Amino acid sequence: MEDLDLFKEICETHAPSGREDWLYSIIEDNFNQFGDITISKLNNMYIHKEGKTSRKLMIMSHADEIFLMVKEITKEGFIKFKGLGIDAKSLVAQEVIIHGKENVSGVVALKYDYSDKQKSKVSMENLYIETGFCTEKLRSLIKVGDYITLDRKMVGLLNDNVSCKSIDNRASIFAMYVCAEELKNVNPDLNVYFVCSCQEEVGHRGAKMASYEVKPDIGIALDVTFDGGTLGDSDRENKLGAGPVICIGPNIHTKIKNRIIQTADKYSIPYQIEVEPGNTGTDAWDIQTAEGGIPTLLISIPIKYMHTSVEVVNLKDIKNTGRLLARFIQELKEDELEGLFCF
Repeated sequence: MEDLDLFKEICETHAPSGREDWLYSIIEDNFNQFGDITISKLNNMYIHKEGKTSRKLMIMSHADEIFLMVKEITKEGFIKFKGLGIDAKSLVAQEVIIHGKENVSGVVALKYDYSDKQKSKVSMENLYIETGFCTEKLRSLIKVGDYITLDRKMVGLLNDNVSCKSIDNRASIFAMYVCAEELKNVNPDLNVYFVCSCQEEVGHRGAKMASYEVKPDIGIALDVTFDGGTLGDSDRENKLGAGPVICIGPNIHTKIKNRIIQTADKYSIPYQIEVEPGNTGTDAWDIQTAEGGIPTLLISIPIKYMHTSVEVVNLKDIKNTGRLLARFIQELKEDELEGLFCF
């Protein structure tokens, strides 16, 4: 894939919830060719591509990644931590970065009690981080509350698959880049706002703020979903390499969903369908109910091993997600919006 180096860079960059700004210089350097860029007070980034009318379409991908935080530095020189959204079993023997006065490398270890196997079950309480520093040195570099992120370089796998940390949700940011590149020489009817939202992993906070700030006529959330193919980690039928996943359910506007499916069929872009009768657990949930109601879509990219350091994604799925969005935007006209919005 073209620009794979950019995808690698944004995945390997550390940007936990609340510190999305650590990623934004890279995004700004690469997205500034597509439109005007602003950053909100709480770390939403907006890239505005001007359209021919006053109507607005917002595409949102959250920029934050899962993380840990320093809870205690023990007298023995180990780091105890808290986490959110991470299965403790996936942390054993992983490399991490502690973001203190300096970035400090560490490894996660399990405190094993050979006399009591019950006490040796993998849990956050039984895990600690070893850095190699003595207590005094460690406390001069790190304090309680410092962020900890997984440390992993991207690995190329067979069949156009890659593995890395933070593919949730940097794959969606890269899909926005593909979309913006496809639209570079297109003057769409609608103003397009590409949004890198903050703090999705801790409550979709950026989605709420962006929806009220942009006030879009249509909102599209981009995120990842669970692959259900061979060795998948759920019973869903979302397979790597089979295209973007279009969600159907109460969170999704029916006519606009039908329209993007028609676009995919017209341009022979592969896609999959995911049925979600309840909360999608994504920014789409918050976009839909903002500003008196915003017609909303959710497009997902299937991945394996979500919320681990070895998430796996298919590069063709990312490219096809960007292509589908670009064709949808290119063909959308202002004079058909009211008809689309009416049930």
